[in-house]
Amino acid sequence: MFQWQVRVYYEDTDSGGVVYYANYLRFMERARTEWMRALGFEQDQLIREDGILFAVRSANIEFLRPARFNDLLSVSLDIVQRGRASLTFQQQVARCEDEQTPLCSGRIKIACLEAATFRPHPIPDYILKEIADVS
Repeated sequence: MFQWQVRVYYEDTDSGGVVYYANYLRFMERARTEWMRALGFEQDQLIREDGILFAVRSANIEFLRPARFNDLLSVSLDIVQRGRASLTFQQQVARCEDEQTPLCSGRIKIACLEAATFRPHPIPDYILKEIADVS
């Protein structure tokens, strides 16, 4: 499991003082980007050097409890399914002081695509190897 922390800023909240629902998706996206970075992969470099990119294919999100301004959140991810050109993640957002109580939970499927055509592309073996080494 990979975890990444994010602080809730005023700009992340709605008029009710809680995190605006779409921002949970942003937090999850950032966690996946930081996970890739921790594995040694920069997404702009993958586009430039390998001609591939990763894009969200589907997202199923459940909003369970509100996060509020200035909360320190932990965003986790686990790979729950691997396909030839896709990965499915289970992600959770929780307050750092209570990581066992999720605020938001999501199942996100990403696809590996050819950057030039946006057609599916097999996930390169060197990426799959790094994923397997940490799973």
